[in-house]
Amino acid sequence: MAASALAREEIVPALRATRDADPLAALIRLWWLGVPVSMAAADLPLQDLIEAGLLVRLGDTVQSTVHLQPWDAGAADPAYVVSDRKVRPGDPSLRPDHVVGAGGASANLAQLGWAAPVGRALDLGTGCGVQVLHLAPRAGEVVATDVNRRALRLARLSWELSGVHGVEAREGSMYDPVDGERFDLVVSNPPFVIAPEARYTYRETGRHGDDFCRELVRRTPRHLAQGGQARFLANWLHVKGEDWQDRVGGWLTETGCDGWAVQRDVQDPAEYVELWLRDSAEHGTSAYRERYDEWLAWFESMDVTGVGFGWIALHDSGSLSPLVRVEELTHPVEPPAGALVEEVLRAARTAYDLSDEDLLDARLRVAEGVVEERVGPPGADDPSRIVLRQTRGARRTAAVGTVEAALAGVCDGDLPTRPLLAAIAELTGEEPDAVLGRAPAALRPLVAEGFLSIAG
Repeated sequence: MAASALAREEIVPALRATRDADPLAALIRLWWLGVPVSMAAADLPLQDLIEAGLLVRLGDTVQSTVHLQPWDAGAADPAYVVSDRKVRPGDPSLRPDHVVGAGGASANLAQLGWAAPVGRALDLGTGCGVQVLHLAPRAGEVVATDVNRRALRLARLSWELSGVHGVEAREGSMYDPVDGERFDLVVSNPPFVIAPEARYTYRETGRHGDDFCRELVRRTPRHLAQGGQARFLANWLHVKGEDWQDRVGGWLTETGCDGWAVQRDVQDPAEYVELWLRDSAEHGTSAYRERYDEWLAWFESMDVTGVGFGWIALHDSGSLSPLVRVEELTHPVEPPAGALVEEVLRAARTAYDLSDEDLLDARLRVAEGVVEERVGPPGADDPSRIVLRQTRGARRTAAVGTVEAALAGVCDGDLPTRPLLAAIAELTGEEPDAVLGRAPAALRPLVAEGFLSIAG
């Protein structure tokens, strides 16, 4: 109950659960809940911590100046993340250089940033340093940057406590600290919040609209080594009269890299403003309504209808005809998401590089984990809807016709598609030429989205 309440930023149940003041309770109260603890109860080198600026003395109690949390980085040894204390309703306002802790977005990027071992890795905008904890075990060299000097200080504490050494930390904006350098993997949870002004360095840049995310994507290729990859979290605007997929797809097309952009969520302007005013604990303050109104007016001036949140992946494949895929996936995908990137781009390229004739001559195989669902009235001879569903990978669904469903039921990579479709046409009473004529248009998306693959 206490843990669930903490997820809602309510600490009373946790205070009750730790009221016995045993050593573990003292640590939880001090480093996690951020409340004063008796100097007699805290079995810690108090004077050293006070001199280091990590504790402050309040009479006969001490209180932490930072937030310390354990973090699962997938290693055998425990990892820890140091950040500024969480700000909850009623607390003083955030400082402009506030260093936010690790949370859901950090975990999402860690999943997206998963890749095979690499030589050089860059964590752009490292914040509290959490992504480095995931990169260090599989990168020969790690560079971490941030515009916030305080963030770099706390990130170094995170790495030291977690036993991570040799990270090169550099201060500066975007790619300025690594000018002229290239990396095999770049990850970033950047300050993507779209706001009328830059009030907090961890989330806002003051750039107009979503220009910062576009600029980040645009500048990335010149810092990727041959075959290098980049994985970002990002926000983008939905603007009246414009397709958001064209907007984000345009960002990717500018790079000359293969790219995959996925919208995971979209909020209307009011929801978005409320989210970030809650994030800075401004709900209920005297300035809340004024800031809310100003933010909405700013969105209205740009004809904004919503704000999308998702991820962007780039791959410097060296292709002369880069492939760009933009889609919406609001459901859970199979972790780690980063393992899907090359698979998704490879499937899409395969599908659209094949001519119609080559596709009909290919030996198709239904992908592992694909199941079929049929919907219709009880007792009906034919279903009103047939759906193929992936239980693995991106976990997409696709509505298909009777012919495509029948093909998915028999294609195992042994026979070419053409004779299978001819046999299906005969069974269904359709003209084979008609079935073969419309098959490429129906099958190509199924190959691109990973329902079917090319055998051999």
